[in-house]
This record gives sequence, structure tokens and C-alpha cells, in this order.
Amino acid sequence: MKVWIPHEAGLKLLGELPPEVTVEVAGHPDKLPSDTAGVRFWVPPFLSGSDATALLHELPDLEVVQLLSAGADAWVGRMPDGVTLCDARGVHDPSTAEWVVTAILAQLRAFPVFARAQARREWAFDEVAPTDELTGKRVLIVGAGSIGTAVRDRLAPFDVDFTLVARTARPEQGVYGVEELPRLLPDADVVVVLVPLTEQTRGLVDAAFLAAMRDGALLVNAARGPVARTEALVAELGTGRISAALDVTDPEPLPADHPLWEMPNVLLTPHVAGSVRGLLPRAYRLVGDQVRRFAAGQPLINTVVDGY
Repeated sequence: MKVWIPHEAGLKLLGELPPEVTVEVAGHPDKLPSDTAGVRFWVPPFLSGSDATALLHELPDLEVVQLLSAGADAWVGRMPDGVTLCDARGVHDPSTAEWVVTAILAQLRAFPVFARAQARREWAFDEVAPTDELTGKRVLIVGAGSIGTAVRDRLAPFDVDFTLVARTARPEQGVYGVEELPRLLPDADVVVVLVPLTEQTRGLVDAAFLAAMRDGALLVNAARGPVARTEALVAELGTGRISAALDVTDPEPLPADHPLWEMPNVLLTPHVAGSVRGLLPRAYRLVGDQVRRFAAGQPLINTVVDGY
């Protein structure tokens, strides 16, 4: 059985595999390691877009696509018949949760303002102090999956109040359904968006969503850019009524002349929440486990159903 992975380092990170498994590094579609016949398990490059899906139809024996990303939006609906799509649910929980906590603290404690003042060699105490704080805030997490749970756990020591929202309400767990957002948004000081990109979540953060947020609230988007309508973001953030921390944008990369770059109430990072040094060890532990499951004829985990 032939397995293609995108990283040379992955060869040592997969763990022990059955003797019938041959692993080859296929890091670029123009430099394939061998004939496409016989590849039954393929791991595409991390954050590869829809262009990478073209290779799907050149792998005649393919049975499993194992993503290194938690999001599967570029691949959903493109799988050939008989091919199982799996995501990397769980792999990015620590790193994305860290980014969310960092972004919230940075915005509330005005670190971007201080960084700009440092570049000007200005002591900005009188300009900024006293800053806001995280303690006592009401945090609404939109997306109550594994990353949302990881964010909640890491924010808990800051004495914040949580409300979690998911596609479907889970009353026994205190999780509200997405239809409750219009009622919940006005009470939140911080709104964290962590939903996958599906046809149901595309444009979820629209003008009505933003207008429902309370004055002075912070929006944090660590999901996908198209989950938010960019025009609505620009319009609402341009008023200065709310602020935002964005790891994702639409389009992405954000053009140099885009107005979001210059807004003082916006913190932008270039889709780096999951790009940490611990990514490959965590990711290839999952890949190795999946390959062993597949070779043994056992059920795979993290299979993608209905875009999730």
C-alpha cells in the first residue's frame, strides 16, 4: 500500500507502520515521487487550496485523503466516489486556542498601540492607560467544537463568563444553537468565531451580526475569511464602535491597499494560528494512527460529514 505525505520530516514522525506500507514524500504536484498508481492514502500539503484538489483525479487507486488542517472547505464536494475525506480535528486545538487568547489579550491591553508607539520611540502611557482587561468579560464562543472547548479551557483562569454556540443546541452541555445568536450577541464583550466554512456558515458574520454586537465589543475570527462578509466588517469597524482581531480574511492574502490594514482598531495576522513548531509532530501522530487503522481495516476517525 502506497502512502503519500507532503513533508520529509513526516517519515520519522509517523511511528511504526505495517511492513506492507510504503511512504513517499509528495510535497509538490509538479514533483511526484513515483507513478500515481497504487497511492491509496494521500496527505495533501497543509493549507493547500482548491488547486491541490486537481491531483485527486490523477490517483486512480485513492481511498483516503487525510488533511493536515482542521478545516475541509477546499475539499468538501470534490471527493471522487469511494474516497473518504478526513480532517485534522484536534491537531490545531492548542495552537489556535493560544492564538485566540493572545489576540484577545493583545487587543484588550492595547499591545498594538504600544507596538506602534515603540516604533516611534514614544512613551504612550498617557495615550493609552488605563487599558481594558480580560477579567470579568463575557465571552461568546461561536463554534463549540474541540477548538472552541480548548479556548474556553484556556480562558477559564481569567475569571470570564462563557456562552457557547454550535450548529445544534446541546442543552445538557449548556450549548446554544446558532439561531440564538441575535439574542446572545448584545450581551457579549468578546465574540470568538471558530466555525468551519460551510454553505451554512459562509457570511455568518454579516451586517446584522455586527450591528447586534454591543458598543466596545471585540470580534475575534480564527475560522475562515469568508465566514465574515468583508464589506460589512469594513463598514462596522470603520465606525470605531467595535474592534477586531483577524487571523483570516476574504480575500486572502489581504491586498496591500485594503482598508483593514490601516484601521487602528484591527489586529491582523496572516493565517498563522495553526502554524507552530509543534504542528508536524501532532499532525503526523494523527496521520500514522490513521494509516495503521486503514491498513488494519479499522474505522477511520475525523471523517468529514456535511462539511464538518
